[in-house]
Amino acid sequence: MTRVLATGTFDILHPGHIYFLTQARKLGDELFVIVARDSNVTHKPKPIVPEEQRLEMVNALGMVDKALLGSEKDMFEPLKEIKPDIIALGYDQRFDSELLEKELTKRGIPAKVVRIPLSKKCPLCSTGAIIKEVLKRYG
Repeated sequence: MTRVLATGTFDILHPGHIYFLTQARKLGDELFVIVARDSNVTHKPKPIVPEEQRLEMVNALGMVDKALLGSEKDMFEPLKEIKPDIIALGYDQRFDSELLEKELTKRGIPAKVVRIPLSKKCPLCSTGAIIKEVLKRYG
């Protein structure tokens, strides 16, 4: 069994999230997803949807075998339990694949890192685009 791990904020689920998770699922037999904790989202605006609700939404997706909240202290902590074979990164995730693989190896997690390329294009395929459209219409 090949276990794939995907991570993200997953604020306001949209077709871009579905594409990413579907492509990640195709890389193996099981898809685990770590949903970012509200407190850990520092590289973009804080999520609108609270972490528990985002977790519930991701767990409800058919391609996801199990979703869990990330660690507030060490992002690598849940990986020890999950033991992924592959870590799928989205096209826009800020990780350097090589540096991530080196850190995984250093921590005894022999996972391969695969970046899912951007391929799904639609007018509202990002949380930011959805928020802008809502503000345009109702702001």
